[in-house]
Amino acid sequence: MPPVPPESSDPRPSTVTRRTVLGAVAATAASAPLLTGLAAPASAAPSAVRPRALPGGGDLGPNVLVFDPGTSGIQAKLDQIFHQQESAQFGTGRYALLFKPGTYSGLNAQIGFYTSIAGLGLSPDDTTINGDVTVDAGWANGNATQNFWRSAENLALVPVNGTDRWAVAQAAPFRRMHVRGGLNLAPSGYGWASGGYIADSRVDGQVGPYSQQQWYTRDSVIGGWVNAVWNMVFSGVQGAPAQSFPNPPYTTLDTTPVSREKPFLYLNGSEFRVFLPEKRTNARGVTWGNGTPRGTSLSLSQFYVAKPGVSAATLNQALAQGLHLLLTPGIYHVDQPVQVNRANTVVLGLGYATIVPDNGVTAVKVADVDGVRLAGFLIDAGPVNSATLLEVGPRGASQDHSANPTTVQDVFVRIGGAGAGKATTSMVINSRNTIVDHTWVWRADHGTGVGWDTNRADYGVVVNGDDVLCTGLFVEHFNKYDVQWLGQRGRTIFFQNEKAYDAPNQAAVQDGNVKGYAAYKVGDNVTAHEAWGLGSYCNYTADTGIVQHHGFAAPNTPGVKFHGVLVVSLGGNGQYEHVINEAGAPTSGTSTTPSTVVSYP
Repeated sequence: MPPVPPESSDPRPSTVTRRTVLGAVAATAASAPLLTGLAAPASAAPSAVRPRALPGGGDLGPNVLVFDPGTSGIQAKLDQIFHQQESAQFGTGRYALLFKPGTYSGLNAQIGFYTSIAGLGLSPDDTTINGDVTVDAGWANGNATQNFWRSAENLALVPVNGTDRWAVAQAAPFRRMHVRGGLNLAPSGYGWASGGYIADSRVDGQVGPYSQQQWYTRDSVIGGWVNAVWNMVFSGVQGAPAQSFPNPPYTTLDTTPVSREKPFLYLNGSEFRVFLPEKRTNARGVTWGNGTPRGTSLSLSQFYVAKPGVSAATLNQALAQGLHLLLTPGIYHVDQPVQVNRANTVVLGLGYATIVPDNGVTAVKVADVDGVRLAGFLIDAGPVNSATLLEVGPRGASQDHSANPTTVQDVFVRIGGAGAGKATTSMVINSRNTIVDHTWVWRADHGTGVGWDTNRADYGVVVNGDDVLCTGLFVEHFNKYDVQWLGQRGRTIFFQNEKAYDAPNQAAVQDGNVKGYAAYKVGDNVTAHEAWGLGSYCNYTADTGIVQHHGFAAPNTPGVKFHGVLVVSLGGNGQYEHVINEAGAPTSGTSTTPSTVVSYP
């Protein structure tokens, strides 16, 4: 293992967080038209004017940069955007960097905040960069625990020195990538790191997580895996280490029960299209290993290409017309929910397109229909409390969607940080068979608009629907339950959590007779549930004497099963008495040593 890194200065010196207590632990292990009117109801006067039909397709706007191998000055443009975005953690810039199929040489694409880089082929190998796609942490003195909100997709890399560096934290997916070499997930100097997520990727060499606290890799192929700190989880990964939790803490599933890869933009000749990968069951390995992936595609002419400044009414008109939505990079304020009512609708964001609900509305609502695909956008809570931010299905949804589930992929939720925001519940999953594949639902612990009641958010993710599957579930810092699961036959593969740092005292987090709200609570009436590879950490900096009775709570019944569960007290800032229910040893002292349960019950 690398040597202990020297303690670096925290970019937020007034706030003590896990980003300042884990050094030793890490080392040891143009706008669219604004149409305000909707189609007149049947009872309206005959003279009512219907809005003109919205066009599909169009340009992708100024913040989508498309390169081809003959483009001059690519490196200079990449450097310009990185310089702007490197430390703009709560800035307004949003960018997508798209590379047409072909070969590019001598590039180092450094990826900063709210920046996505992607190839435009059907296979990653259609677009090869002889060079690197790099995330490091120079902006934060070698601390990578805040390298959020950036992505790499659909590229082949031939790293200059044989190993690419992707030192990220939450909300930074690495999808459909082919690294013809190794992959280093730690920052230079092996500083602190707390990511992350890989899917549908091939790494020919070894993956070195080094100081990464936890990681989830799904449906991929790797040449090997070097080490583990607390919680490394694999499902459907060829080359993954064998199951060995807790020593080393590898939780390994041979396959992923159900998966359907994220939609992606590609070029068919000179035409932009969106590819929709097909559903797989008991998946293992990449979808593109034999060339063209399996699935269907849509022309960009079938999408309303939205630009920042467009109204929610216009987005809803486009959806009512039967168009899909492509959200180009930028920030979208909505004064009514974006309402997805039609089966098989795609809502795809580029460059971390961000939806902000105004006046306490819900940002996005999905009807109880088949096959909706939500992907690639951020929902940022507004200053007026929203009851919910994202609802998949109405309350009481009961239709069987097993043949064609709704997927929620790289859809991230933030409450506070970029400004004051509030939401009672962030994400509610009511529709059966929904797949939530990689989300980070985050009540901010730093930035602006942050405080126990300033960015109040009681619940992170609430699952009411039956047969819901979460693969890569990151939920942090909520005032009450981070995850509350009330549906039957739910499954989670990988869960990462921190309890709220800023709880003022024990009474503020008292759950009836229980000390502290569980990070992940399965409802008392649930009879079947299963989860693998879960971790909850406490870092109670406002009152270090706060006690969590347990990190996980569930009915004690044979049909409710947990595998590979841990809790950690970060530097002794608060303690857990148990891991799950009454099982598992307490944490103690300041050693930041996990307490583990291999299986429960």
